Amino acid sequence: MTALPPLAGFAIGITAARRADELGALFVRKGASVRYGPAIRIVPLSDDTELLAATRRLLDEAPDVVVATTGIGFRGWIEAAEGWGLGDAVLARLGGAAVMARGPKAKGAVRAAGLSEVYSPDSESNAELLQHLLESGVDGRRVAVQLHGEPLPFFVESLRSAGAEVIEIPVYRWVGPADPGPLDRLLDSVLEGGIDAMPFTSAPAAASMFAVAKRTGRYAALVEALTRRVLVACVGPITAAPFAALGIPIVQPERSRIGALARTLSQGLLDRAPRWQVAERTVELRGQAVVVDGELRTLAPAQLAVLRALAEEPGRVISRRQLMTVLPGGGDEHAVETAVGRLRTSLGEGKLVQTVVKRGYRLAVEKAGMA
Repeated sequence: MTALPPLAGFAIGITAARRADELGALFVRKGASVRYGPAIRIVPLSDDTELLAATRRLLDEAPDVVVATTGIGFRGWIEAAEGWGLGDAVLARLGGAAVMARGPKAKGAVRAAGLSEVYSPDSESNAELLQHLLESGVDGRRVAVQLHGEPLPFFVESLRSAGAEVIEIPVYRWVGPADPGPLDRLLDSVLEGGIDAMPFTSAPAAASMFAVAKRTGRYAALVEALTRRVLVACVGPITAAPFAALGIPIVQPERSRIGALARTLSQGLLDRAPRWQVAERTVELRGQAVVVDGELRTLAPAQLAVLRALAEEPGRVISRRQLMTVLPGGGDEHAVETAVGRLRTSLGEGKLVQTVVKRGYRLAVEKAGMA
């Protein structure tokens, strides 16, 4: 028998806009199904009036220090300035300032523009860059900070508190999706139990998702689903902040990279997948499906809901009335009996779901564990 892909049976929901396809492909290669619902979109640089206004201000008010936080953001800013006919003027202004770059990519973009940096932290850390700025003294100095999609409130306010005048350069500003339909459908799928995990690469995407849920009356249910059932993975601490504020548990890679994020989420799903031994057979619940002795079997929503409820505490009896509450769209005792019968058929192992007369049902497991 051919070995199953590691994430076969799991469904992943992705709200990212930039690099969403790249992120999704990492999960598809592992056998997962992926649903996309962009929660944000990037304002085209050439159309961004805020970026143009900030650039004109920089030309009118020469900065003493310029901070490049990302390579792609810095390059995009220079390219946009060239498109507006301001490229040479911007480079001349930057050439008269002390340029600092957050990491190797930002440093490379600075040098590709014909400039040179005076400082770049080995750690690629905004915190270390900020510390260097504050220690070097910014009181009375004008500091231009190139942003990249996400605001840097702590960074900017710390500079202002130390006496600096800060010009924020909002490169790649993120706003709500042009078409909210895919995100609406993704949220519905989350609440219906059709999504097992969600990776996040930006705080704005998370904030936009919660804002849509609030507007549509799904906020409390979404928070509960992300807290209790859906595995949330965040690429870094800034992205994790909206979830931490709500008490939603997350997993996070050691390195803030998309590949590391995908590996961390994948391992998290496998670690929490319940596995049982029953009648000399191995049964594993994988998100939207069940694996019986290495064979993947897809379950209908009602069967899946019943199995999930029974799996929360293997061996404990769950009443029919309790199971009625977990059925999609509700149902009566007959609907529960039908779902249990079909579940037994799908599993090919009738002994796993045991009827306890006048009480309900239980998983008759011999040994339980995680995959």
